[in-house]
Parts: sequence; structure tokens; C-alpha cells
Amino acid sequence: MRMHELDLIPTLTGGLAAALICGTITHRLGLSPIVGYLIGGFLVGPNTPGFVADQRLADQLAEIGVILLMFGVGLQFHLQELLAVRRTAILGALGQSLVATLLGMIVGLACGWTPTASVILGLAISVASTVVMLRVLENNQALDRPEGHLAVGWLVVEDLLTVITLVLLPNLVRQGSAWDLSLAVAMAVLKVGLMVAVTLVAGKRLIPLMLKRAADTDSRELFTLTVLVMALGIAVGAAKIFGVSMALGAFLAGMVVGRSDYSARAATDAMPMRDAFAVLFFVSIGMLFSPRDLLESPGPVLGALAVILIGKPIAALAILGLMRHPLRVSLAVACALAQIGEFSFILGAAGRALGVLDQRATNTLVAASIVSMTLNPVLYRLVDPLDRLIRGTRRPSIEISTPTGEPTILSEEPIP
Repeated sequence: MRMHELDLIPTLTGGLAAALICGTITHRLGLSPIVGYLIGGFLVGPNTPGFVADQRLADQLAEIGVILLMFGVGLQFHLQELLAVRRTAILGALGQSLVATLLGMIVGLACGWTPTASVILGLAISVASTVVMLRVLENNQALDRPEGHLAVGWLVVEDLLTVITLVLLPNLVRQGSAWDLSLAVAMAVLKVGLMVAVTLVAGKRLIPLMLKRAADTDSRELFTLTVLVMALGIAVGAAKIFGVSMALGAFLAGMVVGRSDYSARAATDAMPMRDAFAVLFFVSIGMLFSPRDLLESPGPVLGALAVILIGKPIAALAILGLMRHPLRVSLAVACALAQIGEFSFILGAAGRALGVLDQRATNTLVAASIVSMTLNPVLYRLVDPLDRLIRGTRRPSIEISTPTGEPTILSEEPIP
């Protein structure tokens, strides 16, 4: 047996142990554990002394993490949540993503990146982290309030945009004429459409049947194994048969399972495995981080942070203001979205696999995510003070009572 084949267990043990220690510390500090996972990956990477995990093995384990992450997104995808806020969520997510992508592209070009790399950077920093945002909303008892429903619907649209981007990205980075590019995109859309039809139509019958058979065995292990085989099998099949990304296949598999009668059990039994491999995904990203490169070229990180912490919230606030949402709701949604996370890394990994992004891009995304995820809970706590401050600059409203006893606002104009 070759020596590198013996590296799997040390890589697993070292990576998970570092993630556990750092994740626990960041959790107790009130931060997202993802910050700890990234730092843990950095500590077992080649840029720090001591134990160094096998990057090649970590990347392969991370691929499983991506598949299971996307399966979990599909499993928890609720169309009703999107339909309830569809107008604002769709227009808002599209508008903010466009603004953030353009700003990110400007940052990349200003730092000497290629146009393609700059676009991918913009796409990556336009996507907020579902894990971080849900935790911030939950910690502030906002999930069941209007801003919580709106933010969740907004994230659903962003997730769908990311899935579409992952599908089209390989074709968009190809060199060739406009006709060749259009033909490649059209073929990709056709393949995706065919795969979606096959998965949703055939899977609607086959997957619930397989889950029922597994549930009837009264074996938790067999049920969990069935769910994992479905997620991995459909993901691999998507890549081998239809030539699309495994992430899309896993997302569709999750959607089909989520619409079945066994969605709750699948989430309970199979998701712990997803969480474990997702941790390895973040560890593998952290291993790529190089502080030396960051110190030599801080411009991209500072520019990305400006887009994430300033550009994105202002864009969201402006869009929600134009749609006449209450000020506090608009501020809460804007602040909750001011971070990046797992989907940003998935897009970055896709860019590296296509040879478009380099080490600088990875450093930029890792540093920007750590800083933005660390500051996001603090930023969200400013919602109420900002709301009071902005309202304090307005002239008090004059109210009279109507015959029905309901107050009518006569004026609420800004103070000159």
C-alpha cells in the first residue's frame, strides 16, 4: 500500500479535530461555527507549522460535502415560502445580485484580474450564507416576523440563481465566438431541462417507493443509506449522463425527497452525515488560505468587503424602499444579507476547477467570509438604533381620529 493512501485517516482526524476545537471557540464567542471551520482548515493546511492534512484527499471529501450541501438545500426548499413573498424576493434578489456582481467585477478589474475571474468574484460575493443568516434571525427572534419571511424567500431565490450559475458557468468561461457560446449555453439549458424532467417525473414515482421500502424495514441505517445513495447516485448520474454539475443533480434529488412523505425523516436521519462532510468542505477551503499572499495584495479583500458590508445592504435597502416596505423590515433584511458563506465557496471551487480563479481569489473569499460572518451579528444589532436614528430625522406624524376610531396620518415629512 502506497504511503499517501494511509493519509485518509490522519486527514479526517486532523481536519475534524481542528474544526471541532475552532468551531466550539467561535460558537462560544457568538460567531458562526463556519468561521471556526475555516480557521481549523487553515491550521491544518500547508501555510502553518505542524500537522499538514492531505489537500488532495481533503478536496475529494469536500466534493461529497458540496453534493450533500446541495441535497440539503433541495430538501429544505419550500416553494410556499417563496410564493408568499415572490414579488419582493424575486425582484429584490435579482436586483441586489446584479448590483453586487457588477461591483465585484469592478473590484476584480481594478485589481488586475481577468474579466472572467472578476465576474465569478462578483457572483461569489453576491450570495449570502443560508446558515449564517438563519442563525442571526433565530438569535434575534426574527424568523417568524415579516423580515424573517422576506429574508428566507430572498435567500431561496439567491440559491436558485446559484444553481443556475453553476450549470451555465462551464459554458460561459469557454473561449469562442458569440455563436459558439450561444450554442453551448442552449445545449446546456436543453440538457438541464431534460434532466429536470427525468428527475422530477421519474423520481416522483421511484424515489418515494424506494424510501417506503427502506422505511418498512424499520432499520434506521438502511433508510439513511438509501437517502445517501439517492443523493450521490443522482448527482453522479447528472454529471455522467447529462453532462451537468453534480450540484444540480443533488439539488433536484433533495427537492424530490423533500416533496415526499418521508422528508422529515430524511432530514433527521441523513442530515448529520451531510453536516460532517460539509465541515470537511469548509476545512478544505481554509487549507487554501495564505496570509502572506493576503498581506502582499490586500486590495481585493478590502474591495470585496466594501461590496459585502456596504454595497449589498445599500442595494437591498434601496430596492425594499422603492417597494414601500417598512423601514425596520428593510433594514433587518439588508443587514442580514451582509455576509457570504457556503455558496460563495462552491462558486469559487467551480472557478478553480475551470482554471479561472487562482490562489488570490481563494484568499479573497476566505478572508471576506471570515470578516463578514464575524461582523454580521454585530451589524444586525444596529437595526433598531438605525431605525430610531432615521425616524428621529423625520417630522412627527399628525394623527386625527376618523369616525371609525382608526388613526389617519396627515403628514410624516423629513425635517428640512
